[in-house]
Amino acid sequence: MGLEREITVENGGWQTRIKTLATLAVLLLVLPLNLALTAIALIGSILTKSFRSRPVLRDPQTILISGGKMTKALQLARSFYNAGHRVILIETHKYWLTGHRYSSAVDRFYTVPDPRDEDYETALLEIVIREGIDVYVPVCSPVASYYDSRVQTILEPYCTVMHVDVEMLQRLDDKYEFASDAQALGLRVPKSYKITDPQQVIDFDFSTQQRKYIIKSIPYDSVRRLDLTKLPCETPAATAAFVKSLPISESKPWVMQEFIPGQEYCTHSTVRNGHIQLHCCCESSAFQVNYEHIDRSDIQNWISTFVGSLQLTGQVSFDFMQADDDGEIYAIECNPRTHSAITMFYNHPDVADAYLTPEPLNLTAQPLATSRPTYWLYHEVWRLVTHLHSPQLTQQRLQIIAQGKDAIFDWHDPLPFLMVHHWQIPLLLLGNLRNPKQWIRIDFNIGKLVEIGGD
Repeated sequence: MGLEREITVENGGWQTRIKTLATLAVLLLVLPLNLALTAIALIGSILTKSFRSRPVLRDPQTILISGGKMTKALQLARSFYNAGHRVILIETHKYWLTGHRYSSAVDRFYTVPDPRDEDYETALLEIVIREGIDVYVPVCSPVASYYDSRVQTILEPYCTVMHVDVEMLQRLDDKYEFASDAQALGLRVPKSYKITDPQQVIDFDFSTQQRKYIIKSIPYDSVRRLDLTKLPCETPAATAAFVKSLPISESKPWVMQEFIPGQEYCTHSTVRNGHIQLHCCCESSAFQVNYEHIDRSDIQNWISTFVGSLQLTGQVSFDFMQADDDGEIYAIECNPRTHSAITMFYNHPDVADAYLTPEPLNLTAQPLATSRPTYWLYHEVWRLVTHLHSPQLTQQRLQIIAQGKDAIFDWHDPLPFLMVHHWQIPLLLLGNLRNPKQWIRIDFNIGKLVEIGGD
C-alpha cells in the first residue's frame, strides 16, 4: 500500500510538472504580442499625458489597499488615484511578485507577513504610521478577512478601516448564521441546517422536502465550494458515502441548504453606517470572470434592508438565486469582502467618494451606462481555443472580447497587464515547478494558482 501511494504521488508530481511546463511555454509564445501592446500603450500614454489631468485636492488622503495581487485591488487603486488621492498597496511576502505594484496608480508597495502570522498586525500598524494612512481598505481573501477585522482596534486610532468588526464578520461569514439573521428580518433565504456530523444528513428525512439540497463548507474551501452535488443521492448508501467523504466535524461545520434552481446573481456593496454608497449586481456562475451590471431593484432593496438593520460599515458581497419555480429572490450567502464585480467601476468618477464620505451620497454609485462588461483576456482566449469545435461558443467568446473591456488592461496604465501575465504568473509556475503541488487552474483575476489545499 505504501509503495502504491508513493508511485501515485510521483506520477501526480510528473503530471503537474508537464502541465506547468506546457503553460509556461504558451505564456512565452504570446509574450511578444503582450510586449507590443504594452509598448504601444506606454508610448501613447506618454504622448497624451499633458492632455490628462488629475484633480488637485485641497486635502488628498492616503489610502492603504491590501490584496495587491488581485484585480479588484488594482481597480480600487486606480479609482482612488484618479480621484486625486495617494495609494499604498500591500500584499503578503508570498506574492511580492504581483504585477500590480508596477501600476502608475501605486505610490508605494510593501509586503507583509501572512495575516495568520503573529507579526501581521505589527507590520500593518508600522505601515499605517510611517505612510500617514487615512483609510485602510482591505481587499482580503476569506482567510485574511478575520484578521483584518481583528486589527481594527489597533489601527482605528490612526485611520478609518473599511471593514466589519470581528463579531459581525463571523456571523456574516457563517452561511448558517447569515441565513438565520436574514430570516429574522423577514428576508427570503433557502432552508438551511447546520451540519457537524455526517449522520445528521444520513438521518434527514428528504421525502418531506419539495426541493433537493446541497451541502457547503462553512469555513472557506477553495476547491469544494464548486461542488453542487444534489442531496439525496440516488440511493441512501450513495448519500452516506458522499457525506462521509467530506471533512465534516464540530470544528469544521457545514451547512445543508435548500437548492434553488434558477438564475444566480452576485453583488458588491460598499456600505457606510448602514447606507449603500456603491452597488452593482451581475449574473453569476461557478467560475466568475465575466461581469455585466444588471439593474435589479428587488435585490438592492433586500441588501438595503439587511445592511440598514445591522448598521454595517464595510464591503459586503451577496449571492442570490431567482427561483425558476416561484420567481422569488433568495439570498444564498454573504461574503463580507470586496467582490471582483467592482471592476465594472473602471470609468466611474465617484468610487473614492463612496468609500471616503461618511454621509450618505445623494445617489448610490452604480456602474455607468457607458461602462462595458469586464473580462480577463487570457481567460477568454483559453475559452476561445477550447471551444473552436463549436461555432456558436466561438462567436460568443469573440463577442465578449469585442464588446467588453479587459479588467486589467488600461491604455494609460498598461504595465500591470504585462507584468501579471508574464512575470507574476510565470514566477508562481516556476515556484510550483521546483516544489510541485497539484493546481487546478490559473486565476488571473485573483493572481494565483488555485492549488489543492492552497491559500
